[in-house]
Amino acid sequence: MSDRDGIFAGDDPFTIIRSWMAEAEASEPNDPNAIALATVDGGGLPNVRMVLLKDVEDDAFVFYTNYEGVKAGELDATGKAAFVMHWKSLRRQIRVRGTITREDGPQADAYYNSRSLKSRLGAWASDQSRPLKSRSSLMAKVAKITAQMGTNPSRPPFWGGFRITPVEIEFWADGAFRLHDRFRWTRDEPGQNWSIERLNP
Repeated sequence: MSDRDGIFAGDDPFTIIRSWMAEAEASEPNDPNAIALATVDGGGLPNVRMVLLKDVEDDAFVFYTNYEGVKAGELDATGKAAFVMHWKSLRRQIRVRGTITREDGPQADAYYNSRSLKSRLGAWASDQSRPLKSRSSLMAKVAKITAQMGTNPSRPPFWGGFRITPVEIEFWADGAFRLHDRFRWTRDEPGQNWSIERLNP
């Protein structure tokens, strides 16, 4: 594919993604690692929300959340998800579709322990996605958890990571007159070789 050069060049999509993210870190005003994560509920109705991508591995992406929330329930039920990263400063986006597994071991422990103390205590206090009586009741629970857990809380058993292993990745860059550049990488299963094709804008 002779015209897949410049920012699209390379044989490893994860290398391209890391390069684009490094550029975004220098140009985006906030959260260059933010992704819009899409799931579906039991009736097939989509859900989407912003989360922070915390790791780009050699063949997967990792983010963290409460396992008892709506998001995690839908991820566990389907084993599939999609996300998009969009950077206004670069006028680029990356779309990903793939399969989901939990990251619930030492890697999740290490990430949890790297967070600020208040964020770690907040993970214990929040019943994510469930009704909340008031902000003051949440803060009272945080205070109670702080008194109980002290300054070195362990990772909650209901909190950890998810890993999305892609079967499809699309790289998109803005083009003049809305003639955008799009390249889609696909494979039938994780671990297989990628097929690459250019898409119409």
